[in-house]
Amino acid sequence: MSATPKTSHKYLRPEDLAKLGAFEFAPKLLVEGYLSGRHRSRVRGASVEFHDYRQYVPGDDLAMVDWRVYARTDRHYLRTFEQETNLECHLMLDSSASMGYGGPISKLDYASFFTAALAYLVFRQRDRVSLLTFDEKIRSFLPPSGTSRHLNEMLHLLENNTPGSKTSLSVALRKAGPLLKRRGTLVIVSDFFDDPGAIFSALSIYLHRGFRVHLFHILDPTEMELPGDGLLSYVDMESRHRTVAHAGDIRRAYQTAIGQHIENLRRLAAAKQIDYALARTDHSFFNLFDHLCDHR
Repeated sequence: MSATPKTSHKYLRPEDLAKLGAFEFAPKLLVEGYLSGRHRSRVRGASVEFHDYRQYVPGDDLAMVDWRVYARTDRHYLRTFEQETNLECHLMLDSSASMGYGGPISKLDYASFFTAALAYLVFRQRDRVSLLTFDEKIRSFLPPSGTSRHLNEMLHLLENNTPGSKTSLSVALRKAGPLLKRRGTLVIVSDFFDDPGAIFSALSIYLHRGFRVHLFHILDPTEMELPGDGLLSYVDMESRHRTVAHAGDIRRAYQTAIGQHIENLRRLAAAKQIDYALARTDHSFFNLFDHLCDHR
C-alpha cells in the first residue's frame, strides 16, 4: 500500500506532506492509552495472537481485564488482539453555511486542511478512516477504509465540498450513529453554532458505546473579537438576517456571549472527559497536532 496519495490535492499539498512526515508517532487519539509502542501482532492460521493493552471502558468484557497489570498500576487494562488494534477514526466535518465565513481563509477551508492532514496520518498508520460531512443533515459519508484509493476519494470529496445550509450538529450526530458501526475515535471539526446541551446529549450515545471523542472548535478571529468602528451591518450567514448596529455599543456584550459559549463547550467537554480544542483560523492548523500528539 502506498504511503502517499496518488496525486496532489488542494487540501494536502506537498509542503503539508513534508511537515506531516516529521510526526513519528500516531496522534494521541489513535493510541488509546497503549502501555507500549504500537506493533502489529502476527496471525497464525485462524487464530489471533495477543497484541497489547488498552484502558477499560464501560461495556467491555471484564474477562479480558489483566488483573496482574491492575495489581501493579491500580488501573484496569484489557488485553487486545490484532482484530482490535486496527483502529477506526471517524471524521465529521461541519459544512454548514456559517463555515463559509472568514478571510483570507474560510473556516471550511481551514477545517478541510486539518481534516485532510488527519486523514492522511490515520492512513499512514495503516488504520481505517471515515469521512462524514454535515449541515442540518448528513450531506455525504465515506465508510471506513484504509486504502490509498479511499484516501484519494476523501480528498476529492473535500475539494468539491461547499458550505450548505444551517448548522445542526446534534441532529447530525444522532443520524450518524447507525453509520458508525464499529467503536473507534470520533473527531468533530465544526464552528459549534448549536446548543451545547443538545450537542453533548447527542454525544452521550457515542460515549456509552466506548468512542473516544475529540472536538475542534474552528472560529475566525473576527468572530471572537468583533472588530470595526461606527455603524455596521451584520448578516447571519445561515438565516440571512441582517442587523445594523454601532460596533462600539455591542462589542463588549458580544465578546461576553461568545466567550460564554466557548466556556460552556469547554466545561461540558471536561465533565464528559472529551478532548476540546479551540482553533483560530489565523493560527496554523499544524498547531492542532501538538494537541493530539502522544508525548511518550
